[in-house]
Amino acid sequence: MLKCQGCEKELIEDDCFTHLGQTFCEDCYIERSQRIRICDPWAERSKLIFRESQGLKGTDGLTDLQKQMYEIVKQRGEITREDLASELEISARETENQFALLRHCQLLKGKKVGQMVYIVPW
Repeated sequence: MLKCQGCEKELIEDDCFTHLGQTFCEDCYIERSQRIRICDPWAERSKLIFRESQGLKGTDGLTDLQKQMYEIVKQRGEITREDLASELEISARETENQFALLRHCQLLKGKKVGQMVYIVPW
């Protein structure tokens, strides 16, 4: 038997995935391999052109989770990724991916204050 190096669930050899030399279950593999780059000028430009061509403004066209993230940040003014993930009860990776998409829409951005990085409204 193999163990997932993410969640430590026992795996059958046919049900495991290898990523960067580590063995994962399907859920952990997807979480580690499906990362959206936060600082991606082409993605940002593409997203803005698409939203403009569709007449989307503000939170139009966002998922419920993305709208919820945006509203939390807007209400608080700033929040750490960890606090946002905890409040929404989602993984750090999912928080990062959703934040990246909201950054591409120019709705949220990161702001460094001392050693801390906060998510703030654009």
